[in-house]
Amino acid sequence: MDNDGTLFSSGVLTEGLIREMRPPESLWKDKKGGLAVVECPQRIPCDPCASNCPAGAIKPFADINDTPVIDHSRCTGCAICAAACPGLACFVIDLTFSHDKALFKLPYELLPVPSRGDAVDCLGRTGEVLASGRVEAVTEPKRDRTRVIHVSAPKDLADHIRAVRAVKRDV
Repeated sequence: MDNDGTLFSSGVLTEGLIREMRPPESLWKDKKGGLAVVECPQRIPCDPCASNCPAGAIKPFADINDTPVIDHSRCTGCAICAAACPGLACFVIDLTFSHDKALFKLPYELLPVPSRGDAVDCLGRTGEVLASGRVEAVTEPKRDRTRVIHVSAPKDLADHIRAVRAVKRDV
């Protein structure tokens, strides 16, 4: 996948890998609830995304070291994969949320936990602030302790926003 070694020296996905892992355009723009994006390019012994997907959208691994393969037509956007992934490599993006905003369902393991209506900084793959977002919901899946933060943010940043940071409030 990463012939030039850039990913493994920098830890950041190359543009080619990002395009490879993106859901098909034909499904992504019209799929209510969103589609899972799994940015997991390295073969490691891990399969919670596949073993926890209730829709079977993340195909079972033939080998525990396989990289995830998604049947996006089966994905419901439930974000259980985001809560289950120990590497925080799974998330859901819903481009049908509004005319100019997408809904990002992102794993969140930090404190403080933002609440519905809070402003958050939306971050890129290297931690840079790309935009301000609004928390629409916070879910705590029953099987995993990783919360999933549902954040509305500019739709044109769908390929770039990958995390959020709570904004400090004045005390």
